[in-house]
Amino acid sequence: MADTAQIPHYDAIIIGAGISGMFQLIRLRELGMKVRVFEAGTGVGGTWYWNRYPGARFDSESWSYGYSFSPELLQEWDWSEHFAAQPETLRYLNFVADKFDLRRDIQFQSRVKSLIRDEPANDWEVTLESGEQARAPILITAVGPLSAPQMPNIPGIKDFKGESYHTGVWPHHAVDFAGKRVAVIGTGATGVQVIQEVAKTAGQLYVFQRTPNWCAPLKNSAIDAPTQTRLKADMPAILKQCLEHFSGFIHDSDPRGTFEVSADEREAFWEKLYDEPGFGIWLGNFRDSLADEKANDALSAFVAGKIRQRVKDPVLAEKLIPIDHGFGTRRVPMETRYYEVYNQPNVQLIDARDAPIECITAAGIKTSGGEFPLDIIVYATGFDAVTGALDRIEVRGDHGQLLKQQWANGPKTFLGLQAEGFTNLFTLVGPHNAATFCNIPRCIEVNVEFVTALIKHMRERGYTRCGPSEEAVEAWTQHVLEGSKKLLLTKVRSWFMGMNTNIEGKQVPKFLLYAGGLPQYRARCAEVAQHDYEGMLMS
Repeated sequence: MADTAQIPHYDAIIIGAGISGMFQLIRLRELGMKVRVFEAGTGVGGTWYWNRYPGARFDSESWSYGYSFSPELLQEWDWSEHFAAQPETLRYLNFVADKFDLRRDIQFQSRVKSLIRDEPANDWEVTLESGEQARAPILITAVGPLSAPQMPNIPGIKDFKGESYHTGVWPHHAVDFAGKRVAVIGTGATGVQVIQEVAKTAGQLYVFQRTPNWCAPLKNSAIDAPTQTRLKADMPAILKQCLEHFSGFIHDSDPRGTFEVSADEREAFWEKLYDEPGFGIWLGNFRDSLADEKANDALSAFVAGKIRQRVKDPVLAEKLIPIDHGFGTRRVPMETRYYEVYNQPNVQLIDARDAPIECITAAGIKTSGGEFPLDIIVYATGFDAVTGALDRIEVRGDHGQLLKQQWANGPKTFLGLQAEGFTNLFTLVGPHNAATFCNIPRCIEVNVEFVTALIKHMRERGYTRCGPSEEAVEAWTQHVLEGSKKLLLTKVRSWFMGMNTNIEGKQVPKFLLYAGGLPQYRARCAEVAQHDYEGMLMS
């Protein structure tokens, strides 16, 4: 540890100024605490600051996404679309930062290098990449579950002489695709969104697809004045409804089983969901859709039929239909005429299973089937999910143990908020936390309110240290893993399972989410608090 005399000291330090970091700052200020937030970017917004790629937008309803803690804020802000685009969302978060004067406690352009626990001093020492340091007894990470962009393992990436961008760190300047030869590598959620936009103006768009994903129509539209008035009036009920639904969305599963209705009823129900806005086709389907293989097979066949209807070339349509997983067992990208893009003469799908990418060259991409000269390459290759942002920081606990090593065989937490041996460290939207499989602001608020109440409890009783017991961590981790087994998503390679073929050591499944649902998670948090924070050791 460095000489601490000249190092600034705070009551609490927060890492990240996205949705969770901003709200946690507001709540800690209300406790009268001196707080510092360190943010790597030049502005607030987190996900919506970094992901500026064309087509980036909500797939949860805008009006179900914003903060709920301030009735005044709910009335002041008008969303223009049911599923707002990134620029509008970033404006909203800047509006919140201005309204609550948050920037005075946020230090921008401050990427964290290490978080080291000084147990004798009961402090966390934060060191930035610049070398600057700060200390506080309480450390809260608000780094986000999808905030560590991952480039693919393709030789020659640095050799390319044209423009190249990763969707997760998009530039602040406009990128002009008009008339150019463009490649998009990846067809996950971000890939689907960016492909739809680039295809509108590119001279030639090559989509390099390794694994197709099931997609469903977003059905976005503008919010007219009468709807705006109704939403404002209904907002308390809408937000209450979200908290009572499994994933914090307005959608909740249908109580019927897939085969408890006739074939005609089943088909009509799916047609209705497919034609409605948002995640209803994924989260509002029959209760067994994501748990029973036969039910999921039937739903997958329905969606496959839709793809075949929308893509004119039958051979191409089959290439866009997943064969390695069922509908909804991975995150479902929401789209607007995505499949119709492949009917355009300026768009070509390159199936990387048939013609794998061999390398990036100075002029473009070389596959086993040929070379593609390019002006721009877009890497829509995803993130090192959930634990990735923490893995990229040196986080050392009470006895110098490294958090990344402790979680090497899978995360172990209590409530997804604390790890054993990392006293006074709280991980908002951490692994095994309901917020990682949720309409995220709804679950963020649950996280922040719990942590705030816990800190208030500590301060009122003179406690300065808090960490989970070994038994509490073991019990919660087992609860998370047991609860996940009933879902088909645990049988599929995806970021839900901590699997990323681009990252060493992340090819083995390690379930990262909490699949018990928001209501059950809220109930467990309330139970812990009511029993004097049972499972948390305070001194």
